[in-house]
Amino acid sequence: MDSEQLLAEIREANLTYLMLAQNLIRKDRAEALFRLGLTEEAADLLVMLSPGQMLKIASSNMLLCRFRIDDEMVWNLLTNHNVKKVDNTTTTQLHASILMAGRFNESVTSITH
Repeated sequence: MDSEQLLAEIREANLTYLMLAQNLIRKDRAEALFRLGLTEEAADLLVMLSPGQMLKIASSNMLLCRFRIDDEMVWNLLTNHNVKKVDNTTTTQLHASILMAGRFNESVTSITH
């Protein structure tokens, strides 16, 4: 993959992410904040973007979305690697979701205080 193709894919991913975020915010704001890991302020900005503004932002050479899973425990739960006590996929995914929800709540609480 050459650099031009990589940049085109980043732009496409950015535009897709922006459109998804905007649609989720409009449909169910609370769920969008949780699922996307957004602050209220970021959601306010995203929902007000015009299509032209979204295209301009998407054209950046930087990927707008990022992984929120930053510890080994959550990765292991989501991929079922090294899960010794529970073999139930639904239970491990629920556990990972609970951990991520707690971290999201901590990050929102730290921003507001």
